[in-house]
Amino acid sequence: MSNNETITKMKNLRLQGMRKAFEATLETREFQGMTQDEFISYLVQHEWEHRVNQRISAGIYRAKFRYQAYVEHIDFGQGRNLDKNMMMRLVDGSYIEKKEHVIVTGPAGVGKSFLVSALGHQACAQGYRVMYYNTAKLFTKLKMAKGDGTYAKEINRIEKQDLLILDDFGLQPLDQQIRLALLEIIEDRHDKRSTIIASQIPVNKWHELLEEQTIADAILDRIVHTSHRIELQGESLRKKQPNKQNKIANA
Repeated sequence: MSNNETITKMKNLRLQGMRKAFEATLETREFQGMTQDEFISYLVQHEWEHRVNQRISAGIYRAKFRYQAYVEHIDFGQGRNLDKNMMMRLVDGSYIEKKEHVIVTGPAGVGKSFLVSALGHQACAQGYRVMYYNTAKLFTKLKMAKGDGTYAKEINRIEKQDLLILDDFGLQPLDQQIRLALLEIIEDRHDKRSTIIASQIPVNKWHELLEEQTIADAILDRIVHTSHRIELQGESLRKKQPNKQNKIANA
């Protein structure tokens, strides 16, 4: 069988990583220094890496992060109140394995959304199922789902995520329907999955935000008291970045 036939069959079998590696070796003649076992291992390794990268890319696409953010770009500058040691412990993903939660608070513009998006990207790279939501948009979507009969399906989808990120929590008034939906989400994930919540509202104001004491107690007991807490401080990063691209990245 000719090399062209081999390449065609790799395409038909969707062995894209293997095909690209095979084509590269034909160009460089690198295979001439390999044993048969080494050459097969080389092709299989490239196919494996290709599929892993595809899964990561698909996971990031499905998560719908607000920003393309990575932990390498997190600013640990003075005045931000961001503990690098704590962040590195979160970066390793062990909090997801332990079903622990993360709460990120701070005023507008200090980088909350960028930070939680970076943790989300890292979780995708580690193979976890992740979903990012603007909280107000999520509850609008769930209200619509109540009307068209897809609510249970949406809640089930949220429950299955290894990591759920709720950004901009508390910016929208919480009516009874939203409070009950939030309680259901938190209850479903309690001791089963991890959740990250980012909010401009300090945690000590959440009870007042949730208003109804019974629901507030249930939600706070399940997420606040068992979470890693990050309280960002400092000036708005938007003010420090003159160009539009950096403004967006640090929102």
